[in-house]
Amino acid sequence: MNSLKPEEITSIIKTELENFRGHLKTESVGSVIQVGDAIARVYGLDDVMVGEIIEFPNNVWGMAVNLEEDSVGVIIFGRDNPDKSIREGDVVKRTGKIVEMPVGDCMIGRVVNALGHPIDGKGELNATKFRPVEGSSPDVISRQPINAPLQTGIKAVDTMIPIGRGQRELIIGDRQTGKTAIAIDAIINQKGKGVNCVYVAIGQKISSIVSVVEVLKKHGAMEYTTVVSASSRSSASSQYLAPYAGCAIAEEWMHNGKDVLVVYDDLSKHAQAYRQLALLLRRPPGREAYPGDIFYLHARLLERAAKLSERLGGGSLTALPIIETQGGDITSYIPTNVISITDGQIYLESELFFSGIRPAINVGLSVSRVGGKAQAKAMRKVAGKLRLELAQYRELVTFLQFGSDLDKTTQNQIARGERIVELLKQVQYEPLSLGRQILVIFTGINGYLDDIPTDAVRRFEAEFIDFMSRKYPDLEKNIEKDGDLLPDETERLKQAILEFKKTFTVK
Repeated sequence: MNSLKPEEITSIIKTELENFRGHLKTESVGSVIQVGDAIARVYGLDDVMVGEIIEFPNNVWGMAVNLEEDSVGVIIFGRDNPDKSIREGDVVKRTGKIVEMPVGDCMIGRVVNALGHPIDGKGELNATKFRPVEGSSPDVISRQPINAPLQTGIKAVDTMIPIGRGQRELIIGDRQTGKTAIAIDAIINQKGKGVNCVYVAIGQKISSIVSVVEVLKKHGAMEYTTVVSASSRSSASSQYLAPYAGCAIAEEWMHNGKDVLVVYDDLSKHAQAYRQLALLLRRPPGREAYPGDIFYLHARLLERAAKLSERLGGGSLTALPIIETQGGDITSYIPTNVISITDGQIYLESELFFSGIRPAINVGLSVSRVGGKAQAKAMRKVAGKLRLELAQYRELVTFLQFGSDLDKTTQNQIARGERIVELLKQVQYEPLSLGRQILVIFTGINGYLDDIPTDAVRRFEAEFIDFMSRKYPDLEKNIEKDGDLLPDETERLKQAILEFKKTFTVK
């Protein structure tokens, strides 16, 4: 048996010492001094950043939001009771990362939570790119005027309250008046138009979110849509983060030159979730107990919607925030805040909804501050007089209540108004193409329905569309392609209407 010699041992130790490289790892840590209601107060972490991800024991994560003199306020993410596994004295660590969202085409067709984790049972996302959920909005130089329409497929919206690509249009009304239906119709109508969509559900029942996803699947809309879900079962922190997460997903496509539509459903619950967090974090309450920066909460989200300049790719992000009112009061705190941020609003009225006028859009209180610039030429030509006709009709109907005698001209005006109101009614989840809208509105605004009974107008519309698609399919296609209604096409359309009216029978 050979024994090692002392000089050999010395040589081995010397070699090992020469090859040894020490790796010193430092971590910034703190300890939990108070926890409850998905809020933790942490001592230490003196060098933490606002919005940084904080790691708790048991694979729980939070975000630093309050940087105070002697502690840090952290909101904890998760469902139900995300803080149930956290105890006072637990050690927490900085991660050095700001809250980020996986982005890119891997998100299309997926349902994710506010942190970007898939919840649709389709496996991992395999994302290669991430964006911070909080981002700065494009400055004035980076933008260009809004000049391209974003067709919703809803006659009342596209004719009188047009939405442009890059616009922020508020949908506002009481509960159960069809706010979500308008937004879903707009998403369904983007099929084949090269527009990616993001639907953000905030504080809704899980059953409602599931039904929305099913409707989108049924109409083939999930092929270009991402759903971000922060249900009523999610913590207030997840509901607070969800719209920013959805915006980050959309921004990635916008900066790659694509057009994107984002629906925030709804920002009333978002504001309530933020109020809950702010009160738990001991921030000073203001009007209606909302914190002082509640306006900034929505302004920094909605200002990220834009039509980028051609130098930056010309992409656009169109935002459709939804706000729920109480008793039709649009003058309360959160509605007035969001109205002042957006470029117009679509106001839905309970009275109209229950009287059978659906979508229940109050034309008088609804407005688009982009206006005709976001309309196709054909729509401007055909629908230019529509709002005026409806306004005059509503005024005359008010006079009717006093029982005054009306001359023939006034009676004709009321009759036409009734038929236009009937014509603007639309079945849910059945958006119309631009060409079909032009054909239909043209008949109403030019008096071709004046001799048709009001209760037969909807049937007339359906049969007329069918007739045009069989006999004059090129007319609709030309309008779709050119976005214009040329003089010779106008004449052909008039002849087609007269031809159809000869075959239309009133039952």
